[in-house]
Amino acid sequence: MKKLPFLLLVPLLLAGGAHAGDDPRQLAPMPPAAEANLRAEMRDSLRALGEVTRLLVAGQVTEAGALAEKELGMSAMGRHRGQPLDARPGAHMPEVMHAIGREGHRTASEFARIAARGDHEAALAALPGLSAGCVACHSTYRIR
Repeated sequence: MKKLPFLLLVPLLLAGGAHAGDDPRQLAPMPPAAEANLRAEMRDSLRALGEVTRLLVAGQVTEAGALAEKELGMSAMGRHRGQPLDARPGAHMPEVMHAIGREGHRTASEFARIAARGDHEAALAALPGLSAGCVACHSTYRIR
């Protein structure tokens, strides 16, 4: 079992050798401030996804839903709207990239509505939808 963490790192280590020229994803360039905000938001979203999953596994279904709405759902949209234009990631995204993000927020809100009912099985079935938008966007776009 001690080999598992290392085995999980192998794909990351192998991917580290790829260069932007080898990356078939579409470049979505943005100003440094917008890029920094987007990267921070993605890290926060990943942490939130992990915590939602942990809560769901622990049987804390309604808590998982509340967190999903607060951190990932429609309630989380527009975090940067009060900042200057060059710091707002959405303003610099290709329209399809932005649409994927909005759909991810909608999907998280739908998960939250399901979880609010306390139905563990239904919430568990909806859980993969929380990362589907992440996968779609990261598979299609890059910012560097």
